[in-house]
Amino acid sequence: MNKRYQKPIPYGWFAIEYSDNLQPGEVKPVTYFGRELVMFRTESGAVSVLNAYCPHLGAHLGYGGVVKGEAISCPFHAWEFSGEGYCTSVPYANRIPPKVADKQCIVSYPTLERNQMIWAWYHPQGVAPAFEIDDVPELQSPDWMPLETYEWKINTIIQETGENAADLAHFITVHGNPAMPQGSVELSGPRRVTEFDSQAHSIDEQGNVDLSGDSHDAVHLRSESVGPGFTFQRFSRLFDVVMMGTVTPIDDQNVQLRFNFSVPRKQSEDNSMMASGTVQEIVRQVEQDIPIWEHKVYLEDPALCDGDGPIAKYRKWFQQFYA
Repeated sequence: MNKRYQKPIPYGWFAIEYSDNLQPGEVKPVTYFGRELVMFRTESGAVSVLNAYCPHLGAHLGYGGVVKGEAISCPFHAWEFSGEGYCTSVPYANRIPPKVADKQCIVSYPTLERNQMIWAWYHPQGVAPAFEIDDVPELQSPDWMPLETYEWKINTIIQETGENAADLAHFITVHGNPAMPQGSVELSGPRRVTEFDSQAHSIDEQGNVDLSGDSHDAVHLRSESVGPGFTFQRFSRLFDVVMMGTVTPIDDQNVQLRFNFSVPRKQSEDNSMMASGTVQEIVRQVEQDIPIWEHKVYLEDPALCDGDGPIAKYRKWFQQFYA
């Protein structure tokens, strides 16, 4: 059967788990980048991500593998591997076999922990990280609430989800905004900064969103993306909401999308309710987009019009992430 999308998986930093969900000594199997992977946290607290299969006889390290110090032990014959993918011990052998001795025998992925999440660097040719993702001050601050998280697995590709922000007309036709957002898009290397002023459905003091189309409030949005997998947005109305969006390729046809929201701890009860209403409205709009993403095709040469927004500009920028 023909694939719906013919594009490769882009390279970059991608969120694969929340830091709090992987404890010291814990091992998890995960599937991203079209590959079976194993993720583990060593006894010292370091996170490692490896291709999942043991080079000895092919056991999956994520199912029954055990952390031993700074290594993971295979569930089949207890061979041990470092987070860099080197065999460090074969407990029943006099020496490590020459085929794996002193060489990387399992593919390892650079990892970092930032903004309360674990990130893995993917490049199809194993090229080292070419850029960094931002630290988000609000997500480190005790003055902001714990993350409120939402998660979807979607039959689409990353380029399509990111194109939404450049597709200004769909804010009217899909989400019911009364007019197109007005603002600017700046592209520099792996970074994309979007700043928009727009009108959004009004939200009352109880957090109820007025979907009648008769009442709207002014909204200012600043969105910063670094690479294909990380976006951070600040929504400013009478109250503040921040959102970190992460999108990670499961394979070349499917992604995992996560939206992570936070609001200030110190704000009035009314503002808190309105902020909650804003979060629910953003989630509602994403769930309006998902059926379209899952059933559309990607057109390399679309018939764009002058009101569509900077779609062509976005596509040209995104091409850099295909190796």
